[in-house]
This record gives sequence, structure tokens and C-alpha cells, in this order.
Amino acid sequence: MSTDDTFSPATDPEMQAAVAEADAALSEARERLSEAPAEIVVVNHVMGLYELAAIHLSASPPRLHEAALAIDAVACLVDGLGARLGEESKTLLTALSNIRLAFVQVKGSVGADTDS
Repeated sequence: MSTDDTFSPATDPEMQAAVAEADAALSEARERLSEAPAEIVVVNHVMGLYELAAIHLSASPPRLHEAALAIDAVACLVDGLGARLGEESKTLLTALSNIRLAFVQVKGSVGADTDS
């Protein structure tokens, strides 16, 4: 095979079609995101961080360092933005309190397990 016969993704029609399709999908997602109110997008991200914390807390064994980072990120957004998060702000404050309590309980349980 000569150097002129080597495969190049840039000239492969199937690859070009796949890239064009991915670009179109990305453009469509950006358009939808630009139409959504920012508070809804931020609240969704906060809930994603909350879920991340819960996943790390429920791991066996719990990954406390990772859970703490996710909880702190939730706190930064919820405490920092407060009422700017819209009507969900009170729910998010409650969720933050609950995940913090769960963290303390899990940490205490892990500590109790290692003391035995």
C-alpha cells in the first residue's frame, strides 16, 4: 500500500456523514438549551450533583471524599444563588440539608464499623 492509499477519516464519506450528523445533533441541542430558562438548567445541574453525592454515599464502601465534593458543589450553588434559583430554591435547600444529614449518618456508620 502506498502512502497515497492510506485511510484518512477526513476523506471517508461514512466518517464525514457521521461527523455531519453529530454536528447537526449538537446544534439542535444547543438551540434547545438556549431556549430554556437558565434557572431550570442550573436547577437540573444542582440535582445532578445531588444525585452524584447520593451515589457516592450509597457505594460499598461509601466514597466520602467524592460525596463531600459533590455536596459542597450543591451548597455553593444553592447557598450562593438562593432565591435566584426560582420556585425550586426552597426544595433545593431542603435537599441540601437532607444530603448533608445523610453524609453525617454514613460517615458515623463507617466510623462505627471500623471501631469494631
